[in-house]
Amino acid sequence: MEALLSLSHVSFSYHTVDGETLALSDINFSVNSGEFAAIVGPSGCGKSTLLSLICGLIQPESGEIRMTGRRMDPSRGIGYMLQRDHLFEWRSVYDNILLGLEIQKKLTPQNINRVDRMLETYGLSSFARMKPQALSGGMKQRAALIRTLALDPDLLLLDEPFSALDYQTRLEVTDDIGTIIRREGKTAILVTHDLSEAISMADRIIILSRRPGAVKQILTVSFPEGYDTPLKKRNSEEFSHYFNLIWKELKSHG
Repeated sequence: MEALLSLSHVSFSYHTVDGETLALSDINFSVNSGEFAAIVGPSGCGKSTLLSLICGLIQPESGEIRMTGRRMDPSRGIGYMLQRDHLFEWRSVYDNILLGLEIQKKLTPQNINRVDRMLETYGLSSFARMKPQALSGGMKQRAALIRTLALDPDLLLLDEPFSALDYQTRLEVTDDIGTIIRREGKTAILVTHDLSEAISMADRIIILSRRPGAVKQILTVSFPEGYDTPLKKRNSEEFSHYFNLIWKELKSHG
């Protein structure tokens, strides 16, 4: 099976008047279509920089990034979900969700019908004409995800999307967002500091070293039948096993 996304020997440095700082060193991994990958590592190891490279905001100094076997083109099917929802308070929830389609001149009946379906399926149809201030934090994140999915991206990048939420809401939204991404059949990469979040959502976890970030280990995560949502996975015996493995790897300096 050909990978949807592949990174081969990717390195990147930041340049300032004080000199050069190597942020990422010789990164190699791939993500298959329909797979959910998570990236974890110490603070400052280059996790968000890696997402910026994947979506084309910055270019690698060496190595290459490919989607479906071709060199990365920033205009090709990538959706990016940030830490905050960035919904405009002067637009209705519905108009916020349609914003990307509007900008890209893709307000076709087919795309609008897909948005309407997602609003209904994921419990936001009754709030569509309201302003974002009427939504809870979790509902805002759900709206932000639907806005991203409205463009039908091939690859979804999630950069600490739950970090601004309180713990209880974060648990609920993790369950919501994880379920939506699986149901929509999307390929996703999550960057997070929260190991529990990574374990409960991902198929594979990419563990980065301290700066300069390098891939220390790639861990495949699997759970017994029936543990099919992030919240259920947190209650399984396997969950603590994976947590301890990743924690040990992050604490080792080898």
